[in-house]
Amino acid sequence: MKKLTLIAFLGLSTLAFSQDVKNLPDKGKQKTALIVPTEQKDLDAKKKAAEEKAKLPKPYNPKADAQADINKLVAQAKKEGKNIMIQAGGNWCIWCLRFNNFVQETPELKELVDKNYLYYHLNYSPDNKNEKVFSKYVNIKERQGYPFFIILDQNGKMIHILKDSGTLEKDNGYDKEKVKQFFETGKV
Repeated sequence: MKKLTLIAFLGLSTLAFSQDVKNLPDKGKQKTALIVPTEQKDLDAKKKAAEEKAKLPKPYNPKADAQADINKLVAQAKKEGKNIMIQAGGNWCIWCLRFNNFVQETPELKELVDKNYLYYHLNYSPDNKNEKVFSKYVNIKERQGYPFFIILDQNGKMIHILKDSGTLEKDNGYDKEKVKQFFETGKV
């Protein structure tokens, strides 16, 4: 009797959980494994980003003494009559690497930066968080989005900070006109 009850239970369970695909709007042609394509798409995107990151120049130096570097830049800025553009981020950050590459590979932007700024990449990474330097410009207890930009005058005084580099983005890169405006005015 127990075996018969178990067999009946399994049979009814199978019947209860089966679908009648004839009544579906797409007549049974619907794919039921929607999670797999989404996961594969995410994996493909991560792989593509990793490949892109591997090819881009790595301008951040985790071993650098950032404060000493900035002090030298201030002295140089006074002599050359330029401001200092600090790009905060790290070699781990695809958007940081994209921005640097975008500026270096766009002649009009590179010329604008070279003419008006001394350009420095302030490292933030597990190897060196540069907390003392960062604390001069931002609240280090707040979560930061990278990259962000700090503009200093010739004397090392902060003129402006752009915390949301997303305002400079376009698709999977940066908008040339917005970046140009930022370099010309310090604002977007």
